[in-house]
Amino acid sequence: MLTLNPEQTVGDLVRQSPNRARVFESLKIDYCCGGKVSLDRACQKRGIDTAEVMERIHANDATLHSDSHVDVDSMTLTELADHIETTHHAYLREELPRLDAMTEKVSRVHGDKDARLHQMREAFVALKSELEPHMMKEEQILFPIVRQLESSSDQPEFFCGSVANPIRQMEHEHDQAGNALAVLNESTDGYAPPEWACNTYRAMLDSLARLEADMHQHIHKENNVLFVKALAL
Repeated sequence: MLTLNPEQTVGDLVRQSPNRARVFESLKIDYCCGGKVSLDRACQKRGIDTAEVMERIHANDATLHSDSHVDVDSMTLTELADHIETTHHAYLREELPRLDAMTEKVSRVHGDKDARLHQMREAFVALKSELEPHMMKEEQILFPIVRQLESSSDQPEFFCGSVANPIRQMEHEHDQAGNALAVLNESTDGYAPPEWACNTYRAMLDSLARLEADMHQHIHKENNVLFVKALAL
């Protein structure tokens, strides 16, 4: 783990690890245009204890280096549905609004330098529009059906017919999300920042890369584990 120095500039701290941007955003510390001031000075200006901020940065860094993989195959279907909601759905509900603002700003400010940023923005808007109702349908329709299937001793009847029907729709929507993620990746050269990218741009790319990685895990757990076992029931 990188050693933190309160005399480092806020901009350098984010440059070392772009994911730290979320810590500064939550504290309303400007790491982009105001990124040339030291962490200590930035905390003083906000009336925040520097040591506490450093602890939050350490905790953020430690989270990034922890192993987030779990043995989903050993879970019951109810446990897996709960895990998906509390892990992946909760992450998306926090991250999508944040990335919405970041992609809008970066495409508006830097789109003249790289027109692909407008394509990136359009793909993100499409992804967000797909995921928000998708999660609601899973939580209100499909996951309750899966839980009922697992807990019932007989074959329950559902308004949608077989559980295969909502699963088929969710898999189709997963394909749509995968297409949007592919555009995000291609339009940003695999989330690689150009030399002239500002810290907001770099933080956005880091967050998009993490979004893609989380979505891959999310969809895998549903398509290859939850859905397969629910259909078997």
